[in-house]
Amino acid sequence: MAITVTPYIPTYITVHLGTPDSQAENVTVSFRDYIKNVASSEVYPTWHVSALRANILAQISFALNRVYTEFYPSQGYDFNITSSTAYDQKFIKGRNIFDRVSQLVDALFTDYLRRPGFAEPLAASFCNGTTSTCDGLSQWGSEHLAQEGYDSVEILRRYYGENLEIVTGAPIQDIQYSYPGAPLRLGDVSPEVQVAQVMLNRIAVAYPAIPGALAVDGIFGPATEDAVREVQHVFNLAVDGVVGRSTWYMLVHLYTGILRLSELVSLGQTYFQLDFAYPDPIAYGQEGEAVSLLQYLLSVLSEFYLTIPFLTIDGIFGDETLAAVKALQQDAGLAQTGVVDEATWDVLVDRFLGIDRTVLSNPAFFPYESAAGEAVGPEHLQDYLAAHPDPLPDLPLTLGDRDPERSRL
Repeated sequence: MAITVTPYIPTYITVHLGTPDSQAENVTVSFRDYIKNVASSEVYPTWHVSALRANILAQISFALNRVYTEFYPSQGYDFNITSSTAYDQKFIKGRNIFDRVSQLVDALFTDYLRRPGFAEPLAASFCNGTTSTCDGLSQWGSEHLAQEGYDSVEILRRYYGENLEIVTGAPIQDIQYSYPGAPLRLGDVSPEVQVAQVMLNRIAVAYPAIPGALAVDGIFGPATEDAVREVQHVFNLAVDGVVGRSTWYMLVHLYTGILRLSELVSLGQTYFQLDFAYPDPIAYGQEGEAVSLLQYLLSVLSEFYLTIPFLTIDGIFGDETLAAVKALQQDAGLAQTGVVDEATWDVLVDRFLGIDRTVLSNPAFFPYESAAGEAVGPEHLQDYLAAHPDPLPDLPLTLGDRDPERSRL
């Protein structure tokens, strides 16, 4: 029997008031109040109602995606989302809420965006459209479209494509984390063991040192234990063959990262139209097409090289891009200048093309196309990570494809 996980609206959400690694306060607020705060902080209440609805739906979807994928808990953080616009959405503790925004959020906060055939809420990227741009909704652009007569759905499809649907009336419940609640070990038999086996099989494709091709039977046997031990060895965890909390969330983190590559693969259709020849030095403060390509290549590498941080694909060479370039240079044994010279570019492109050939073009790995535009076979898996289902007799369970589309990662 297949399992379809229906995303829910969390009763409460915990917000970190700063960047992920900053020493900042965590605040827990109702999800409805969180969206009211974000909407009041991100857009203007005087905007056309169609623009406001479109922006609020994007904000809801992005926040739900963070909850659904356990984006921060899977990395060991004790919060669901941050207040930093470099990573997430603007949230200002104690700010006043605009009445017009409040009324709209009351009507919309159980609705969200997704792709047809996907359970996961769309990680809807957006930016102001003036001082920053991105592959997503332009906030000021949405207002201009609304003034031209576009309704909220037409605005959203203008930015996110026609293959978009709006889910309405999602259920409300407390956040449920995927960790089974007790360690999984040799001899255990459970649906949670199956989830671990599916994650291990997918991770093994990207990390060949990890044994793959495990039987997804829910039985924690010696082969599963060996794969767990290798993950723990590769990622510097205590090597005991037991899937405790830290190992579970490392699996979730790696698996979610692999699925995040699906969006990067899709974006690759755009970037592969550009010239991969060395484009002259790229440095801090520059903007344009060459910077966007640089950010795209670094984003792909960040999923395989843990020393390279996630970054925004916005065409602006800022602090995030600088940190990623220096991390690549350090890993490659180059001078950490932060300037993309020819040697740095060659390392970047060589590593990317290696990943594309061995991973992104693997038809068993991605249900889309490779970054180079090579067609691959379909595969649609249903999601299981974000829920706590009761044990089921008719197995195996399968995990679902996710399509994070947020550029601020």
